[in-house]
This record gives sequence, C-alpha cells and structure tokens, in this order.
Amino acid sequence: MGEKVLMKGNEAVAEAAIRAGCRLYFAYPITPQSELIEYMAKMMPKNNGTFLQAESEVAAINMVYGAAGCGRRVMTSSSSPGISLKMEGISYLAGANLPSVIVNVQRGGPGLGDIQPAQGDYFQATKGGGHGDYRLIVLAPSSVQEFADSASDAFDLADKYRIPVMILSDGLLGQMMEPVEFKPAKTEEELKKLDEQHLDWAMHQNQPEPNHHHHEINSLEIDPKELEKHVLRLEEKYKLIEKNEIRYEEYSVEEDNEILCVAFGTASRIVKSAIDQLREEGKKIGLIRPITVWPYPYEAIEKALTENVKKVIVFELNLGQMVEDVRLAVNGKVPVEFMGKVGGVVFTPEEVKTKIEENL
Repeated sequence: MGEKVLMKGNEAVAEAAIRAGCRLYFAYPITPQSELIEYMAKMMPKNNGTFLQAESEVAAINMVYGAAGCGRRVMTSSSSPGISLKMEGISYLAGANLPSVIVNVQRGGPGLGDIQPAQGDYFQATKGGGHGDYRLIVLAPSSVQEFADSASDAFDLADKYRIPVMILSDGLLGQMMEPVEFKPAKTEEELKKLDEQHLDWAMHQNQPEPNHHHHEINSLEIDPKELEKHVLRLEEKYKLIEKNEIRYEEYSVEEDNEILCVAFGTASRIVKSAIDQLREEGKKIGLIRPITVWPYPYEAIEKALTENVKKVIVFELNLGQMVEDVRLAVNGKVPVEFMGKVGGVVFTPEEVKTKIEENL
C-alpha cells in the first residue's frame, strides 16, 4: 500500500482495476459513470492494455465474452439502463463459466430516469436480470476506498470461481471524492501467472502434438439432459460460493440493541450517522451492512436478532428490494419496517433518525 490519493470513486475503481491486472476494457459512455470510461481511455494504453469504446452496450458485453473466453482479466462498466442492455451477455457469461467484472454505477429509474444516485437495480443484480438459472457474485461498496478495493476482490473471485462478478455502486459513490490508498500494481511476473491460470480451459492458439488441444467456450446445450447436468453443476458452484464468500459489516451490533437496521452501499453511510447520534443519546441501535448482496448474509442478520431486538428497519434508495431478503432472514421473528427514497432523492441522517425514533 502507498500514500493516499484524493480521487473520485469512478476513477479510483478504474485505477484499482488496472493495478489488479485488468488489461482489456470495453464499454459505452453513460452518466454517472463516464469518468470511469474516460480514465480507462487515458490509462489503459499507458499500461500495455486495450481500451475500446464499443458501438453499444450490447457490443461491449459480447467483447467481454470473447476476452474472458481467452482467460484474460476483462472489465466493463455502465449505469442502470446500460446494464439492462448487457443482461443477455451477462447470462451468456454465467452460462459459459467465464470470469469477468461488471461495474454498475446506479442511477434513478426506471427507464432513462435521471443521473442521480439510486439503488433500484438490486433485484436486477441479485435475482437474475438476465434469463435462466444463474447467479453473479455482487459486491456493494460503501466508500471510495472500498469501491477501489472491490476491483481486485472482484477479479480474484471471478478467477477463483469462473463467474461474472458485479460491483454494485451508485452515482453518489461514483462522483464523490475521498482519500484512497491503492494496493501495489501487479508485476509482469504476476500478470503472466494470471494469464496462465486458465490455460486448461481457455481459448488459445493450437500447438503441434503432443500439446494440441481444443477448448470449446459455449453455453448452448441442445440435449435437455445435458443442459440439466450443466445447470446443476453451476448450482454446486453457487452453493460453494454461499458457503465461503459471504461478507458483511457489523456496526454497533450489541446484545442489548432494541432496533436492528439493515442497509447497503451509500445508504448505509447515512444510517451510520443517524445511529451515532442516537447512541450518543443512549439509544441501543445496531446495523448489519451486507458487503456481498449475493451471496446474502442471512445468518448474520438472524444472529443479530437478540431477545432485546423488537424491530428491524431496512433503509434503501428504492421502493423496497433488499427488504425482501431481510424478511427471509428475520423469518417473522420481529416486525420489519422499511424506509426508502427514489428518483435520485437521498434521505438525510435526520430523516433516518426520526424513522428509528418512531419505532423505539
């Protein structure tokens, strides 16, 4: 780690991706993530990488498919409507077991909406979005530092499980500036090892016997029985991820808490501010912040439901999406309340504090 640098979230995640070994990046401009694509356009050629502004989001995600099929660290990014256009390709990536990283800097919706921050893409990211039975690992950072760190984490997880990984950010996190301390850049030797780790399945040039090989990258299975076997193999991988990769933060989670809050991403920062004020007043409030929103930390929420907790309150910048997962975790043990803001409107610490006080 080096000294801290003041950077926008969009630029920080781009720099971190390059340092993590990303040498192929394909995307199409859309606010509020345009700084990310601009940074990649400037810096990828300086790092022996390839930047290409595709003619569309659909083209970009299919370029990602091709690069991932060659076993290279590849990334794309967009904002909500652009991610929707990429969904078919994301399903293909998942179906073909291809490691890749997708950044979504969410904006208000549905439709074109606006360019203000929102969290309305939670269902899309965690419940599918594309077609078929598949999953993505979905990381939900809440600070510029964590946004940057999530880039290297995303590539490592993608390679480990041969799966697309989404970083679920938003316009607030993408545009804000905070100090960032970057991990050291991969060395040439480390980059070579990254490329070699997928040689047993990735597409690469055929060689003379006895090293001749043929690797097929495909998600098409005409025989229903073969497709069933394939989807069940994917499910086994997802079960392994659920066992090993759940991440969350406990904030002021104590045995004597009366209220348990749940929030992710930038919304959780506002909730923390309200909790700090309430605890100074002697109120017993805690927070579970999912860092992976898939796999989801159901057990962490269940464990935090001590006998003193009389209510769970979920805060999101949408009409209520993650709250469904919270209700599954709570399983009827206590009431679950919800507070949301939409359209790019962000609640204040005072509004959050008032909502909690109403339920004490």
